Amino acid sequence: MTQQPDWLEQGRAHLWRPYCQMKTAKPALPVVRTHGTRLVLADGRELVDGLASWWTACHGYNHPHIAAAVRKQLETMPHVMFGGLSHEPANRLATRLAKLLPGDLDHVFLAESGSVSVEIAMKMALQFHINRGVKGKTRFLAFRGGYHGDTLATMTVCDPDEGMHSLFAGVMTEQVIGDLPRDVAAEAALVALIEAHAHELAAIVVEPLVQGAGGMLFHAPDILRALRRVADDHGLLLILDEIFTGFGRTGTMFAMEQAGIVPDIVTLSKALTGGTLPLSAAIARRHVFEAFWSDDAGAALMHGPTYMAHALACAAANASLDLFETGQWRADVARVSAGLEAGLGPCRAMPGVVDVRVLGAIGVVELERVDDLEALRGAFLEHGVWVRPLGRVVYLTPAFTITDEDLATLTGAVRAVVSVRG
Repeated sequence: MTQQPDWLEQGRAHLWRPYCQMKTAKPALPVVRTHGTRLVLADGRELVDGLASWWTACHGYNHPHIAAAVRKQLETMPHVMFGGLSHEPANRLATRLAKLLPGDLDHVFLAESGSVSVEIAMKMALQFHINRGVKGKTRFLAFRGGYHGDTLATMTVCDPDEGMHSLFAGVMTEQVIGDLPRDVAAEAALVALIEAHAHELAAIVVEPLVQGAGGMLFHAPDILRALRRVADDHGLLLILDEIFTGFGRTGTMFAMEQAGIVPDIVTLSKALTGGTLPLSAAIARRHVFEAFWSDDAGAALMHGPTYMAHALACAAANASLDLFETGQWRADVARVSAGLEAGLGPCRAMPGVVDVRVLGAIGVVELERVDDLEALRGAFLEHGVWVRPLGRVVYLTPAFTITDEDLATLTGAVRAVVSVRG
C-alpha cells in the first residue's frame, strides 16, 4: 500500500470528515492538484473526475478566466462585511442573475452554502405570510426522494425515510411530505393533501426535474407546472431548489425553463462560481420582496451571514457567468449527454440493472441492490476514475468541458464495474 503523506496522517486525528463513520472509514484520498477534469493524487496517480466535485466544477478545474478574476479581486478586496457596505462584484452579480432568470425573479440575497440559501428561502416564505398578517402558515410541503441540505431546517424538508436524517425524526418540526405526482390520479392525491393542510402551509419546496442526492430521480416538466398551479390555487409560495440543476446541468440554463414556470423563490449554488469558492443565492420575485418593503423595521428580513456576498466568490461567479454567456456550454452539454447515453446505454442489458437514464449532463445507472457500497466505490478507483455511488445509484455528473476520451473512460469504467457485479 502506498505510504500516505505526513499531512494526511497527522490530520486524521483531528479532521471530522463528511458522510462517514470515522471509526471504520478508510483514509481519504490525498489530492495535491487538479487540472481539467483530473484529480492528481499524492502518489502521482490521476483520476478522471466523474462528479465535478459534487457538481460544482462545470467548466473544469483551474479555469484560467475564473482564476484570473479571483486573483485580480484578491489584490484589491477579498472580503468586506455586507452590513451597511456594498461592493461592485456583488452588485454586478445580482444584476446579471436577475437578468438571466425568467420572470420577475429580481431580488437576490447572497449567502455561502446551498443549505443556507434554502434556509433563507424557507425563512422568507414564513415571514412573507407573517408580514401580510396571515397566521398559522408554519409548515412546508416537500417530497419523498428530495434532498435540500444538512442544516436543521433543510433536514426537515428532505425525504424523512430514505434520506440521511431519519435519526432526527420527531426532534424538529415535521413537515408535510408527499409523493411527486406521476399521473392524473397522483396529482389528485397531491391536491387533496394540500387542501387538508393549506391552512398551515407556507410553501412548496421541490428540486425541479431531478431529485439529486435523493437518488438522481427524474420527473417530467408537467410535474412542475402542476405544482405551480396548485400553489397558486391555494395561496402557497413555490420554492425551486436549483442548487444542483441550475447552470446548464439539465440541458437548459435552469431546469424551470423546461416547464415554462417562474417560482416565487429559487435557490442557487454549486456551479454558481464554477467550483472555486462557496457562494449561494436565494432569489425572490417582486411580490415576495414587496411583503418586506415597509416603514416598519420589524418587517425586514433579519438575516446576514458573516461572509454574505463574499467579494472573491462574487468575482468567481461573475467570471463563470462570462463563460456561460459565450453559449459554448450548450454544445458541450449536448455532447456530454450523447456520450453518456452511448456509453451507459449498454448497461440496460446487464443483470442487476434496474434503470439507465440520462438528462443533460447527468447519467445514471440504477442497480437492483448494492451489498457493499465501499467495495463498489473502491472498484472505480481500479479503473482510474472518481465515482461515488449514492446507495444503489451509480451516477456521472462530469464537467461540461470533459474531453470525449475522458468521458469514454468514465462510462467504460461504469460498464466494467456494473458487468462484474452482475
